[in-house]
Amino acid sequence: MTEKLYELDSHLFRFCARVLGCEPAGEGFAVELDRTAFFPEGGGQAADTGLLGAAQVRDVQEQDGRILHYVNLKLEPGTELEGVIDAEQRLRRMQNHSGEHILSGVTHRLYGYDNVGFHMGDEGMTIDFSGELDEEQLARIETRANEIVREDLPIRAWVPTAEELALLNYRSKKELSGAVRLVEIKGVDLCACCAPHVLRTGEVGMIKVLAAERHRGGMRLTVICGMDALEDYRRRMESASAVSRALSVPREKIAEGVERVLNEQARQKLRADALETALAQRTAERVAETAGSVCLFEPLLGENALRELVNALTPNCGLAAAFSGSDEEGYRYVIGSRTLDLRAISRELNARISGRGGGRPEMIQGSAAASEAEIRRAIAEIKQD
Repeated sequence: MTEKLYELDSHLFRFCARVLGCEPAGEGFAVELDRTAFFPEGGGQAADTGLLGAAQVRDVQEQDGRILHYVNLKLEPGTELEGVIDAEQRLRRMQNHSGEHILSGVTHRLYGYDNVGFHMGDEGMTIDFSGELDEEQLARIETRANEIVREDLPIRAWVPTAEELALLNYRSKKELSGAVRLVEIKGVDLCACCAPHVLRTGEVGMIKVLAAERHRGGMRLTVICGMDALEDYRRRMESASAVSRALSVPREKIAEGVERVLNEQARQKLRADALETALAQRTAERVAETAGSVCLFEPLLGENALRELVNALTPNCGLAAAFSGSDEEGYRYVIGSRTLDLRAISRELNARISGRGGGRPEMIQGSAAASEAEIRRAIAEIKQD
């Protein structure tokens, strides 16, 4: 069996090994080594990547006790070569994974909830807990987790004997048999885990809960740690600075600036709605009474004003159609009639004007992608009897 160097030293990023076997696998090759520091995917943590000699290691999987390194070049059995792990990738994943253990241990000790689901991705990780947490509880968990980081406690990984294991109370999402590898942060967490971890909690860096949502009767947290948390903070600060400059307010007063802009937008919308309604009423007053169809194109009117216009026109014509938009961007429409069943003719009409929509017998509304000329012809050809 391959010697698992990653279990002996989680910070070993260069090592020498001998190729035991190499077989075709998809577009590349699956390589087995006598020893490896490459971690195969497991325990919620993705596989390491890097180099084996000149070959790129794109994935590592453990299958039936064999650790297979999926590479892009054929490697001759018996060859001695150097393995180089992507250290930055591994360190960030260990920061996040060890941070998850800290957060899970704190949550269980404070509120008794179990970690029932865990996924680690390139943009952070999600942790599912068996009970709901309010904002005050989440803040307490996050604060305590970061205090543990500050305390720089040792993180121990080992495989106890069967007798020792029977006496230990450890976390595990499934029943385990045989040798069980445990990861311990004394006084914080004891969990079955096959993945490499940092050596002390201080290496984790900041632990930050980004989001929390109810999930299957419990709570799903989105969490980020260490260098990933630093990069996330930088991105957020860049966004905050951009908003600060756009609003001409200090960063610490962004919320006030946004509220001011939103209030102003609401006032402007009310004013615009009133002006559109007035325009719709004036437009309707200028249209002569007719038993036929009226088709108007009013690019300044929104959907509510289009309805106002059609409601004002329908008492004085057989059919009233109002459109807002352009040939380039398409149109919104409202069509009304007191004498025709518009719902019955909407399918044929929409087919002619490349439209989508529907409604009641007396009024339909939707969108159209045809040109103004095509729409006018289609409305003019609607039979009024």
